[in-house]
Amino acid sequence: MSISFSNQGVPPMLAAAIRSVMASSFLAFYSYIIGVKYILNREDWIHGLALGTMFGVEFLMLYWGTELTTFSRAVIFLYTQPVWTALGAYIFLGERLNPLKIMGLTCSFLGLALVFGTRPSESKPYMFYGDLLELGAGIFWAATNIYIKHFLIKSSVNHYQTLFSQLLVSIPILLVGWLIFEHTRPIVISDPVILAILYQGIILAFMSYLAWFWLVHNYQVSQLASFTFLTPLFGVLLSCLLLGEVLTYSLTLGLSFVAIGIYFVNKPTRGPKA
Repeated sequence: MSISFSNQGVPPMLAAAIRSVMASSFLAFYSYIIGVKYILNREDWIHGLALGTMFGVEFLMLYWGTELTTFSRAVIFLYTQPVWTALGAYIFLGERLNPLKIMGLTCSFLGLALVFGTRPSESKPYMFYGDLLELGAGIFWAATNIYIKHFLIKSSVNHYQTLFSQLLVSIPILLVGWLIFEHTRPIVISDPVILAILYQGIILAFMSYLAWFWLVHNYQVSQLASFTFLTPLFGVLLSCLLLGEVLTYSLTLGLSFVAIGIYFVNKPTRGPKA
């Protein structure tokens, strides 16, 4: 939601780059204060470059996509991440896909098909491309989770190093995207724009992502998002209340299928206690 406000004054990719600069600076300062290592060892920088590239492309797609599609549609496609994470964990990490998860994947794909196949009356000219960009952002988000689990979970790399490398490497990627696609756009600074960017840099990219990558380092990636099915629900609701977007029947039905699918994909199976 805050991206919609920052887009009103700052080009999306530039705003994403500013956010990464701000978050990496806060992370470096905080890590230094508490005495935690936040820079990767030389032998691990290949992983940092790979993660940072995926992270940068993810947010390039995310911020650019919000310019082309509605926020309500963007949040649905972005938060299919748990579905792609579960599918990737099955393919690359050997995590099981039980019948409930398979049913969840099926529901989510049906929901995506419903949302993709309909266009609201106030649709933007390039909405389809915006939808694809948001879907791609969700896939790249899932890819970073799988990569961390596959390559870094058994190493000495901590979640501070994981996040810092991604933020740092993403900065030039986002700046290049801004220079290529958005450098002619004017910058209009206002209080809502400043507050939106501060919120994205400090609360989201620094605080919440640090907590997220701690979870990725310590728990199964296919079971992390047990309640993420609520995020697209609240996101769509807020887009209607605050941005005046129209909640159509097809969007509601598609959202329901995606949310139910995410819930089933991440629902823990009963088994013996550890």
